[in-house]
Amino acid sequence: MTDKTPPLTPHMAELLARIRRANRPPFHTLAPRDARIAYRMGAEILDLPRAPLPRVEDLQAAGRPARLYAPGDGRLPVLLYLHGGGFTIGDLETHDSLCRQLSLRSGAAVLSLDYRLAPEHRFPAAVDDAWAGLAWLHEQADALGLDGSRLAVGGDSAGGTLAAGAAFFARERGLPLALQLLITPGTDSHMSHDSHRRFAEGFLLDAKGIEWFFAHYIDPAQRGDWRFAPLHADDHGGLAPAAVLLAEADPLVDEGLAYADTLRAAGVPVQLELTRGVTHDFIKMGRALPEARAALDFCAAAIREHLQP
Repeated sequence: MTDKTPPLTPHMAELLARIRRANRPPFHTLAPRDARIAYRMGAEILDLPRAPLPRVEDLQAAGRPARLYAPGDGRLPVLLYLHGGGFTIGDLETHDSLCRQLSLRSGAAVLSLDYRLAPEHRFPAAVDDAWAGLAWLHEQADALGLDGSRLAVGGDSAGGTLAAGAAFFARERGLPLALQLLITPGTDSHMSHDSHRRFAEGFLLDAKGIEWFFAHYIDPAQRGDWRFAPLHADDHGGLAPAAVLLAEADPLVDEGLAYADTLRAAGVPVQLELTRGVTHDFIKMGRALPEARAALDFCAAAIREHLQP
Protein backbone atom coordinates (compact mmCIF):
# COMPACT_ATOMS: atom_id res chain seq x y z
CA MET A 1 0.00 0.00 0.00
CA THR A 2 1.14 3.54 -0.68
CA ASP A 3 0.70 6.37 1.76
CA LYS A 4 -2.25 7.50 -0.38
CA THR A 5 -4.06 4.18 0.06
CA PRO A 6 -6.54 4.37 2.92
CA PRO A 7 -6.53 1.69 5.59
CA LEU A 8 -9.32 -0.83 5.44
CA THR A 9 -11.50 -1.42 8.46
CA PRO A 10 -10.56 -4.57 10.40
CA HIS A 11 -13.77 -6.26 9.28
CA MET A 12 -13.14 -5.37 5.64
CA ALA A 13 -9.49 -6.49 5.75
CA GLU A 14 -10.49 -9.81 7.30
CA LEU A 15 -13.21 -10.27 4.70
CA LEU A 16 -10.82 -9.66 1.80
CA ALA A 17 -8.40 -12.16 3.31
CA ARG A 18 -11.20 -14.74 3.47
CA ILE A 19 -12.11 -14.07 -0.15
CA ARG A 20 -8.48 -14.53 -1.22
CA ARG A 21 -8.24 -17.81 0.71
CA ALA A 22 -11.39 -19.08 -1.06
CA ASN A 23 -9.40 -18.74 -4.31
CA ARG A 24 -12.42 -18.41 -6.56
CA PRO A 25 -11.63 -17.60 -10.20
CA PRO A 26 -12.04 -13.89 -10.99
CA PHE A 27 -14.94 -12.97 -13.23
CA HIS A 28 -12.59 -11.78 -15.96
CA THR A 29 -11.26 -15.34 -16.36
CA LEU A 30 -14.75 -16.78 -16.95
CA ALA A 31 -17.25 -16.82 -19.77
CA PRO A 32 -20.22 -14.52 -19.04
CA ARG A 33 -22.59 -17.44 -18.43
CA ASP A 34 -20.21 -18.98 -15.88
CA ALA A 35 -19.60 -15.60 -14.25
CA ARG A 36 -23.36 -15.15 -13.81
CA ILE A 37 -23.65 -18.52 -12.12
CA ALA A 38 -20.70 -17.77 -9.84
CA TYR A 39 -22.09 -14.36 -8.92
CA ARG A 40 -25.51 -15.74 -8.14
CA MET A 41 -24.06 -18.55 -6.02
CA GLY A 42 -21.98 -16.13 -3.98
CA ALA A 43 -24.20 -13.07 -3.95
CA GLU A 44 -26.00 -13.68 -0.65
CA ILE A 45 -23.27 -15.36 1.36
CA LEU A 46 -22.42 -11.99 2.92
CA ASP A 47 -25.79 -10.29 2.42
CA LEU A 48 -28.26 -10.01 5.25
CA PRO A 49 -30.85 -12.82 5.32
CA ARG A 50 -33.86 -12.19 3.09
CA ALA A 51 -36.24 -10.21 5.26
CA PRO A 52 -39.90 -11.26 5.13
CA LEU A 53 -42.23 -8.65 3.64
CA PRO A 54 -46.03 -8.65 3.33
CA ARG A 55 -45.85 -8.27 -0.43
CA VAL A 56 -43.31 -9.84 -2.77
CA GLU A 57 -44.65 -10.25 -6.30
CA ASP A 58 -43.02 -11.35 -9.54
CA LEU A 59 -44.39 -9.55 -12.58
CA GLN A 60 -43.58 -8.16 -16.02
CA ALA A 61 -42.57 -4.50 -16.32
CA ALA A 62 -42.14 -2.99 -19.79
CA GLY A 63 -41.67 -6.49 -21.15
CA ARG A 64 -38.99 -7.47 -18.63
CA PRO A 65 -39.15 -9.67 -15.53
CA ALA A 66 -39.42 -7.64 -12.34
CA ARG A 67 -40.07 -8.15 -8.65
CA LEU A 68 -42.13 -5.85 -6.47
CA TYR A 69 -41.47 -5.51 -2.75
CA ALA A 70 -43.77 -3.66 -0.35
CA PRO A 71 -43.65 -3.45 3.45
CA GLY A 72 -47.39 -2.87 3.85
CA ASP A 73 -50.63 -1.79 2.26
CA GLY A 74 -51.71 1.61 1.01
CA ARG A 75 -50.54 3.86 -1.80
CA LEU A 76 -46.86 3.65 -1.05
CA PRO A 77 -44.17 5.61 -2.87
CA VAL A 78 -41.99 3.46 -5.08
CA LEU A 79 -38.33 3.10 -6.05
CA LEU A 80 -37.27 1.51 -9.34
CA TYR A 81 -34.13 -0.49 -8.52
CA LEU A 82 -31.46 -1.43 -11.08
CA HIS A 83 -29.00 -4.08 -9.92
CA GLY A 84 -25.23 -3.98 -10.25
CA GLY A 85 -23.01 -6.44 -12.09
CA GLY A 86 -21.10 -4.55 -14.76
CA PHE A 87 -24.02 -4.73 -17.22
CA THR A 88 -23.04 -8.39 -17.67
CA ILE A 89 -23.97 -10.32 -14.51
CA GLY A 90 -26.57 -9.96 -11.74
CA ASP A 91 -30.32 -10.47 -11.67
CA LEU A 92 -33.39 -10.36 -9.45
CA GLU A 93 -31.99 -13.07 -7.18
CA THR A 94 -28.55 -11.56 -6.59
CA HIS A 95 -30.14 -8.35 -5.29
CA ASP A 96 -33.23 -9.74 -3.60
CA SER A 97 -31.91 -9.24 -0.06
CA LEU A 98 -30.77 -5.67 -0.80
CA CYS A 99 -34.14 -4.70 -2.27
CA ARG A 100 -35.96 -6.21 0.71
CA GLN A 101 -33.80 -4.19 3.09
CA LEU A 102 -34.39 -0.95 1.20
CA SER A 103 -38.15 -1.51 1.25
CA LEU A 104 -38.29 -2.62 4.87
CA ARG A 105 -36.13 0.20 6.20
CA SER A 106 -37.62 3.00 4.08
CA GLY A 107 -41.29 2.08 4.16
CA ALA A 108 -41.45 2.47 0.36
CA ALA A 109 -42.18 -0.11 -2.30
CA VAL A 110 -39.27 -1.25 -4.47
CA LEU A 111 -39.55 -2.58 -8.02
CA SER A 112 -36.43 -4.49 -9.08
CA LEU A 113 -36.03 -4.67 -12.86
CA ASP A 114 -34.26 -7.54 -14.63
CA TYR A 115 -32.86 -5.53 -17.55
CA ARG A 116 -31.08 -7.17 -20.49
CA LEU A 117 -27.42 -8.10 -20.05
CA ALA A 118 -24.33 -8.03 -22.24
CA PRO A 119 -22.76 -9.49 -24.27
CA GLU A 120 -26.02 -10.85 -25.69
CA HIS A 121 -27.48 -7.35 -25.46
CA ARG A 122 -24.85 -4.64 -25.72
CA PHE A 123 -25.13 -0.91 -25.06
CA PRO A 124 -27.64 0.75 -25.03
CA ALA A 125 -30.00 -2.19 -24.36
CA ALA A 126 -29.73 -1.88 -20.57
CA VAL A 127 -30.30 1.89 -20.81
CA ASP A 128 -33.38 1.39 -22.96
CA ASP A 129 -34.79 -1.15 -20.47
CA ALA A 130 -34.13 1.13 -17.50
CA TRP A 131 -35.86 4.08 -19.15
CA ALA A 132 -38.79 1.95 -20.30
CA GLY A 133 -39.09 0.49 -16.81
CA LEU A 134 -39.25 3.92 -15.20
CA ALA A 135 -41.92 5.13 -17.62
CA TRP A 136 -43.88 1.90 -17.10
CA LEU A 137 -43.71 2.21 -13.34
CA HIS A 138 -45.00 5.76 -13.43
CA GLU A 139 -47.86 4.77 -15.72
CA GLN A 140 -48.80 1.55 -13.93
CA ALA A 141 -48.33 2.64 -10.32
CA ASP A 142 -52.07 3.09 -9.73
CA ALA A 143 -52.81 -0.39 -11.07
CA LEU A 144 -50.22 -1.75 -8.64
CA GLY A 145 -51.79 0.15 -5.76
CA LEU A 146 -48.80 2.50 -5.51
CA ASP A 147 -48.33 6.26 -5.69
CA GLY A 148 -46.72 7.11 -9.03
CA SER A 149 -46.42 10.75 -8.03
CA ARG A 150 -43.79 9.75 -5.43
CA LEU A 151 -41.20 8.08 -7.61
CA ALA A 152 -37.49 7.36 -7.23
CA VAL A 153 -34.83 5.46 -9.14
CA GLY A 154 -31.77 3.81 -7.71
CA GLY A 155 -29.07 1.24 -8.30
CA ASP A 156 -25.63 0.03 -7.33
CA SER A 157 -22.48 0.00 -9.47
CA ALA A 158 -23.61 -0.44 -13.10
CA GLY A 159 -27.16 -0.07 -11.81
CA GLY A 160 -26.13 3.27 -10.35
CA THR A 161 -24.94 4.32 -13.81
CA LEU A 162 -28.31 3.30 -15.25
CA ALA A 163 -30.16 5.13 -12.46
CA ALA A 164 -28.19 8.31 -13.12
CA GLY A 165 -29.09 8.07 -16.81
CA ALA A 166 -32.74 7.49 -15.95
CA ALA A 167 -32.76 10.81 -14.08
CA PHE A 168 -32.06 12.58 -17.40
CA PHE A 169 -34.88 10.61 -19.02
CA ALA A 170 -37.24 11.67 -16.23
CA ARG A 171 -36.21 15.31 -16.66
CA GLU A 172 -36.89 15.24 -20.39
CA ARG A 173 -40.19 13.37 -20.04
CA GLY A 174 -41.43 15.46 -17.13
CA LEU A 175 -41.74 12.46 -14.81
CA PRO A 176 -42.11 13.35 -11.12
CA LEU A 177 -38.78 11.85 -10.06
CA ALA A 178 -38.09 12.78 -6.46
CA LEU A 179 -34.75 11.04 -5.95
CA GLN A 180 -31.87 9.34 -7.73
CA LEU A 181 -30.13 6.93 -5.34
CA LEU A 182 -26.64 6.25 -6.67
CA ILE A 183 -24.71 3.51 -4.82
CA THR A 184 -21.02 3.27 -5.83
CA PRO A 185 -21.93 4.27 -9.42
CA GLY A 186 -19.74 4.35 -12.48
CA THR A 187 -20.00 7.78 -14.06
CA ASP A 188 -16.93 8.17 -16.30
CA SER A 189 -15.74 6.29 -19.36
CA HIS A 190 -12.01 5.68 -19.51
CA MET A 191 -10.83 4.63 -16.02
CA SER A 192 -8.66 7.76 -15.88
CA HIS A 193 -9.34 8.92 -12.30
CA ASP A 194 -6.58 8.28 -9.79
CA SER A 195 -8.67 5.86 -7.74
CA HIS A 196 -8.53 3.43 -10.66
CA ARG A 197 -4.76 3.35 -10.17
CA ARG A 198 -4.85 3.25 -6.37
CA PHE A 199 -7.28 0.35 -6.26
CA ALA A 200 -6.37 -1.44 -9.48
CA GLU A 201 -5.78 -4.75 -7.74
CA GLY A 202 -6.67 -6.40 -4.45
CA PHE A 203 -9.77 -4.39 -3.51
CA LEU A 204 -12.50 -6.71 -4.81
CA LEU A 205 -13.33 -4.80 -8.02
CA ASP A 206 -10.11 -4.58 -9.99
CA ALA A 207 -8.94 -3.07 -13.26
CA LYS A 208 -9.04 -6.35 -15.19
CA GLY A 209 -12.60 -6.95 -14.05
CA ILE A 210 -13.75 -3.49 -15.08
CA GLU A 211 -12.22 -3.87 -18.53
CA TRP A 212 -13.87 -7.30 -18.87
CA PHE A 213 -17.28 -5.79 -18.09
CA PHE A 214 -16.71 -2.84 -20.42
CA ALA A 215 -15.53 -5.06 -23.28
CA HIS A 216 -18.66 -7.18 -23.10
CA TYR A 217 -21.00 -4.19 -22.84
CA ILE A 218 -19.80 -1.37 -25.06
CA ASP A 219 -17.55 -0.56 -28.02
CA PRO A 220 -14.60 1.73 -27.22
CA ALA A 221 -15.89 4.37 -29.64
CA GLN A 222 -19.16 4.58 -27.67
CA ARG A 223 -17.64 5.11 -24.23
CA GLY A 224 -17.99 8.87 -24.39
CA ASP A 225 -21.78 8.57 -24.68
CA TRP A 226 -23.29 10.20 -21.60
CA ARG A 227 -25.75 7.34 -21.21
CA PHE A 228 -22.72 5.21 -20.32
CA ALA A 229 -20.74 8.01 -18.67
CA PRO A 230 -23.23 10.52 -17.18
CA LEU A 231 -20.34 12.73 -16.04
CA HIS A 232 -19.99 13.68 -19.73
CA ALA A 233 -23.55 14.92 -20.17
CA ASP A 234 -23.80 18.49 -21.42
CA ASP A 235 -26.33 19.72 -18.86
CA HIS A 236 -26.95 18.35 -15.37
CA GLY A 237 -29.32 21.12 -14.35
CA GLY A 238 -32.85 20.28 -13.28
CA LEU A 239 -32.14 16.65 -12.42
CA ALA A 240 -33.79 14.99 -9.42
CA PRO A 241 -32.08 15.35 -6.04
CA ALA A 242 -29.35 12.77 -5.54
CA ALA A 243 -28.26 10.59 -2.65
CA VAL A 244 -24.77 9.30 -3.46
CA LEU A 245 -23.19 6.49 -1.45
CA LEU A 246 -19.50 5.79 -2.11
CA ALA A 247 -16.85 3.41 -0.79
CA GLU A 248 -13.42 4.85 0.01
CA ALA A 249 -11.39 1.86 -1.29
CA ASP A 250 -13.18 1.58 -4.63
CA PRO A 251 -11.77 2.22 -8.13
CA LEU A 252 -14.98 4.17 -8.84
CA VAL A 253 -14.80 6.50 -5.83
CA ASP A 254 -13.12 9.46 -7.55
CA GLU A 255 -15.60 9.53 -10.43
CA GLY A 256 -18.43 9.23 -7.89
CA LEU A 257 -17.08 12.27 -6.05
CA ALA A 258 -16.69 14.11 -9.34
CA TYR A 259 -20.29 13.35 -10.24
CA ALA A 260 -21.58 14.59 -6.90
CA ASP A 261 -19.58 17.80 -7.39
CA THR A 262 -20.93 18.20 -10.94
CA LEU A 263 -24.51 17.78 -9.77
CA ARG A 264 -24.03 20.32 -6.99
CA ALA A 265 -22.44 22.80 -9.40
CA ALA A 266 -25.55 22.46 -11.59
CA GLY A 267 -27.81 23.26 -8.65
CA VAL A 268 -28.94 19.70 -7.92
CA PRO A 269 -29.35 18.91 -4.19
CA VAL A 270 -26.89 16.16 -3.22
CA GLN A 271 -26.55 14.07 -0.09
CA LEU A 272 -23.12 12.44 -0.14
CA GLU A 273 -22.02 9.60 2.12
CA LEU A 274 -18.43 8.39 1.78
CA THR A 275 -17.92 5.21 3.79
CA ARG A 276 -14.34 4.89 4.98
CA GLY A 277 -12.24 1.75 4.81
CA VAL A 278 -14.52 -0.40 2.65
CA THR A 279 -14.53 -1.64 -0.93
CA HIS A 280 -16.93 -1.66 -3.84
CA ASP A 281 -20.08 -3.75 -3.26
CA PHE A 282 -19.78 -3.36 0.51
CA ILE A 283 -23.50 -2.59 0.88
CA LYS A 284 -24.18 -6.26 0.07
CA MET A 285 -22.02 -7.51 2.96
CA GLY A 286 -24.35 -6.84 5.89
CA ARG A 287 -23.61 -10.14 7.65
CA ALA A 288 -19.95 -9.15 8.03
CA LEU A 289 -19.76 -5.34 7.86
CA PRO A 290 -21.48 -2.92 10.23
CA GLU A 291 -20.77 -0.27 7.59
CA ALA A 292 -23.12 -2.08 5.22
CA ARG A 293 -25.99 -1.84 7.67
CA ALA A 294 -25.26 1.85 8.24
CA ALA A 295 -25.24 2.35 4.45
CA LEU A 296 -28.66 0.73 4.16
CA ASP A 297 -29.92 3.17 6.79
CA PHE A 298 -28.49 6.11 4.82
CA CYS A 299 -30.26 4.94 1.68
CA ALA A 300 -33.52 4.32 3.50
CA ALA A 301 -33.43 7.73 5.16
CA ALA A 302 -32.92 9.41 1.77
CA ILE A 303 -35.87 7.49 0.31
CA ARG A 304 -38.10 8.46 3.23
CA GLU A 305 -37.06 12.10 3.10
CA HIS A 306 -37.65 12.58 -0.61
CA LEU A 307 -40.74 10.40 -1.02
CA GLN A 308 -42.71 11.52 2.01
CA PRO A 309 -46.19 12.95 1.24
